[in-house]
Amino acid sequence: MPWLDWYNSLAKPSWTPAPATIGLIWQILYPVIIVTFGFVFVQAVRRKVPWIVALPFAINLVANLIFTLIQFGMRNLPLASVDILIVLGTIIWMIVAVWPHYRWVALAQVPYLVWVATATVLQLSITAMNWGRA
Repeated sequence: MPWLDWYNSLAKPSWTPAPATIGLIWQILYPVIIVTFGFVFVQAVRRKVPWIVALPFAINLVANLIFTLIQFGMRNLPLASVDILIVLGTIIWMIVAVWPHYRWVALAQVPYLVWVATATVLQLSITAMNWGRA
């Protein structure tokens, strides 16, 4: 079954955004993520910030990228829920870690945090509503 048919067949909360809306939100967020994450990684390479500041950005990047594989490739809702909790937790860690060095980078993560917090509640709701489904 194609991934969109599978996703549409899941029980979801009534407030679930349409897939096109979710895609649009990511189209807005990804340029901010690319610029800010890239900036932090460059600053870490240049030793202007300790690598520990870049660590939550690296973990977040990996967790964010594998979410789609887990959710739509593997179709594993519980594992996708764990993954999105990691994404959410690392955004908070990123903001705290980078704040003393580059406040603009921390502030630029706020829309990402708001969206991922919303997406986390959505993911946990979908997982609970479809628990035990084959």
